[in-house]
Amino acid sequence: MDYVEGWREATSALAELADALAAAGLKGPGVRLRAGAEDDGSGVVRLELTVPAARAVAKLALDAVAGVSRKR
Repeated sequence: MDYVEGWREATSALAELADALAAAGLKGPGVRLRAGAEDDGSGVVRLELTVPAARAVAKLALDAVAGVSRKR
């Protein structure tokens, strides 16, 4: 199992997610991202949020879903 490759892929995905969250105004101590690898070698990104940050992410997700629904 290539744990390093999984970790590299997770690190790349982490950077994309971090950029998207920052563009949405979510960065700083309330948002923590960690890249790692699972037992099978696949990459994993862990997202930890404070309660206010979790509510902000939930609002972003709901707003995105509502925006998609309006376009249909």
